[in-house]
Amino acid sequence: MRAVIQRVTEASVTVDGTVCGKIDLGLMVLLGIEDVDTDQDIEWLSKKIVNMRIFNDENGVMNKSLLDVNGELLIISQFTLFAQTKKGNRPSYIRASKGEFAEPMYEKFCEKIGNEAGKPVQKGIFGADMKVRLLNDGPTTIIMDTKNKE
Repeated sequence: MRAVIQRVTEASVTVDGTVCGKIDLGLMVLLGIEDVDTDQDIEWLSKKIVNMRIFNDENGVMNKSLLDVNGELLIISQFTLFAQTKKGNRPSYIRASKGEFAEPMYEKFCEKIGNEAGKPVQKGIFGADMKVRLLNDGPTTIIMDTKNKE
């Protein structure tokens, strides 16, 4: 699993002109899934995201987690996170899982991270053409990969 985590003061996702997910202070997560991903990846990534101390404390130091600030979550599926760009000019998405595997994993991830956060998450619509708006706070953007835990 690969995730791009952005600390936001607000974020929303729209499909066909209708807002289907919207948050205020919290994290917007773009999530890519590949066929080798497992429930262990969901477990590790969801815990890491909600406990990561990337929100400012009263001294302006990144010392608080999503849980500490009672932040919200917006999770959006993003198969293009597994783009391979080594050859040619057209990215290959062969590593990205197809919908029949990726969608249930996406739903499991959303449920698990919602449980970790203690609140339901806002979501995009899997496989839809989505328009995403966000106000990145910082900017603070972190990339995580469950197969390359740096």
